[in-house]
Formats: sequence, structure tokens, C-alpha cells
Amino acid sequence: MEGVAYMKLFQMKTAPLGIERMTEFVQDNYVCAGYPGIGDLEQASREEIARRLHQTSAYYGPELEKALDSLDIFVHTMQDGDYVLISDGEWAYLGDLGDYFYEEACDHPEDGRCHRRGVTWLKSLFSAELNPMMGELLADALPVSQYIGTLPPERLDLWLSDAGLGGSEQTKHTVKVDAEIIAEALSVLTAALHSEDAERRERAAAAILHYAK
Repeated sequence: MEGVAYMKLFQMKTAPLGIERMTEFVQDNYVCAGYPGIGDLEQASREEIARRLHQTSAYYGPELEKALDSLDIFVHTMQDGDYVLISDGEWAYLGDLGDYFYEEACDHPEDGRCHRRGVTWLKSLFSAELNPMMGELLADALPVSQYIGTLPPERLDLWLSDAGLGGSEQTKHTVKVDAEIIAEALSVLTAALHSEDAERRERAAAAILHYAK
């Protein structure tokens, strides 16, 4: 219908410049696209982004096209109120995107977190629980890409998992875990809460909260 704005969904990789940022993205409520050295892109057209990427001499051929496509999506296609899905292979997070902004202090090769969008995280779940369509989206090799397909008009967070879709017969008849095994697993997670590894503590806490729901 003319004049109606439809929500879009994107996937993003969490290791721009090869540095894993998953925990930081979730804790600090943002995502970034990498690609330092080309300045603020808020007013830059696709052609201008291409020109700046070419000037850096860091990207050629297919790599230049991949960088251009990723930045064009991140800066122009994404809009405030669209959704983003990220995953580290174990956990997946769905978030509501904010506007593009440029962090000049981070615009250098040692950092690279300069092109950003704020995110309000809405839901987390084990990656294994994602429905196949979302799993395919996250399997895309591109740093940033858009989901092409029909999305529900509201409560996308309920649509991410097989359970949210009603589940398949195979999913509904998975092996049951008895109370003793659950108690043992919770004991392991509780012990992990006191680990010296901060990321392990965070994962344990998230798993316990997920179970509690």
C-alpha cells in the first residue's frame, strides 16, 4: 500500500576488522560496520562511498564491491525502527535499530568502530532454536545483508524460533531431559557464574535467565 513503511530485517557479522565484538554490541547497545578511513557517511551517496573506498587503496575488485554493498545497506537501506539479527554461533540476538551515526575517535585501523547504529535489544535465544529461515539469513557470508521474504506485521521476536512458529513434529517430540540432569546442568552454570572469564560468566548468567523464563 502506498505510503506505508514496512519493517525490514538484516543480519550483521560481529567481528569487523577480525575483532569479535558480540559482547560489546550487546552490552553497549550498538552495532558497527567496520571500514575505517572514509569519514562520516551520513550524507554520502553510494557513488561517494565507492569513491572514498577506492581512495583508501585497501579494497579491489570483489572486496571493493562487498565493502560498498555492506556500507550502502548499513548507511542507506537500514532505517530507524528496522531490525537486526546477530549471532556468535551459540547465541542470537534480535534488536531494534536506531539511526546511523559516525564516531570520529574510532576512525582508524586499530579500532574501526566508526560507522555505528544504536540498537535496543529485544530478544536473545540459543542459535540452535532459530527457525530455518533465520538460520539461513545468519549463514550469509556478507558482513551485512537484508532478509528477503515476508515478515510478520508485529512481534517479530515471537517469530524467530521453531517454537514461535508452532514447531515441527520433530521439534515437539525431542528427547525429554529429566529433573536430575536439569539440576546438574544448573549446578554447572551456577559454578560458571564465578569463573574468572568474564564472557563465560555472562553466558552462564544468560543461560540461567533463559531457563528461568
